Amino acid sequence: MRSLRRAAIALPPAVAIALMYLLSRAVTTGFLLGAAELSGPRSRFGADATLGTLTMGWDAQWYWLIAFSGYPAELPLDAAGHVAQNAWAFMPVYPVITGAVGWVVGGFPVAAPLVSATAGYLACLVLFALLGRRIGRAAAMWAVAFFSFAGPMAALFQLGYAESLFQLWLLLALLAVERRRWWWLYLWIPLMAFTRPGVLAFSLMLALYGIWRWLRRQHDDLQPREIAHVVASGLLAAACGFAWPVITGIVTGDPGAYLQTELAWRRSWIGDHGGFVPFDGTMQAAVLWSGIWGIPAWVCLAGLAAIVVLATLLLVADRRVRRLGVPIRLWSAAYVLYLLAVFFPQSSTFRLLVPLSPLWGAVALPRALWWRISVLVLGIAAQWWWIHTMYALGSSFAQIP
Repeated sequence: MRSLRRAAIALPPAVAIALMYLLSRAVTTGFLLGAAELSGPRSRFGADATLGTLTMGWDAQWYWLIAFSGYPAELPLDAAGHVAQNAWAFMPVYPVITGAVGWVVGGFPVAAPLVSATAGYLACLVLFALLGRRIGRAAAMWAVAFFSFAGPMAALFQLGYAESLFQLWLLLALLAVERRRWWWLYLWIPLMAFTRPGVLAFSLMLALYGIWRWLRRQHDDLQPREIAHVVASGLLAAACGFAWPVITGIVTGDPGAYLQTELAWRRSWIGDHGGFVPFDGTMQAAVLWSGIWGIPAWVCLAGLAAIVVLATLLLVADRRVRRLGVPIRLWSAAYVLYLLAVFFPQSSTFRLLVPLSPLWGAVALPRALWWRISVLVLGIAAQWWWIHTMYALGSSFAQIP
């Protein structure tokens, strides 16, 4: 064991992470093959499911459609005259990159897992760089292991989803803030904004970061150029966050096209619910799930409030989280607030929590080997649970990733 540990330490981080990442992808591939074998006639994928059909399942179909035919100029309507689910809910960077790679490697279904897996590996490298200075090489390497192996959503690193690419841009942007390489933000922010929703949370994070730096200016010199960069990049993130709805409205001729498109997914859960009101989706979801679970709505709301309070205490007071640095803590707080404001909690909740992955660093800090191995084993088990539920089963409203 000691000789193996010494050999691992002697490897360059990029090589060690590559070996770890390849092993994690082999585990996920095995799980997907198992899910394909277990898929039955009631599953969305049928009894003849394959690794390829699972890889290109669910939202991957929308990205494939965008790469093939672009976005509709006219919004589709359902039988009641409401805007139906359509491609405008999905940002263009991932399908554009994957479509271009597909011309070289033999099609979008081949390119999609390659792009996702490559972005995932690069994200692992950036996560190691982001955490290494804060928590040390060993803990940072364990955090990368949890990131690539553990947790329900590790499969996203090789599915036709945009999450791993968004995670790459996000981690690069956080690294730029951590190391104060401000010019890089003008590249990473637009890429992030047009890969997946969430850049408005980054704008909020930069605003909070600017306030924090201002309050500490006597202990940490704040140059005028830094103020200019923080303000400019924060405004850029806000502008990019609202740009896609504007583009959608211009192309379709309907100013509310993007918002109505997003609400179409919520309508499939709770029917016609009116327009968008910040934080209302969280309340509506509490009522929905309380009915499904057969418990009072106030119990769901109280549980949610307890989770929010606990998360706040961890971000503010927990010494392990504090060691990750202010940018990660502020990003985590801003992103949770963003989700509470705009998201309707449902079966995609685990997937929407992936941008909180830098917090794996806090999980990796306890040095006890039994703790780290236990987290890894539990995370791998959770990954199998998610793949089996969403792909081998995939037959009910609550089994949509």
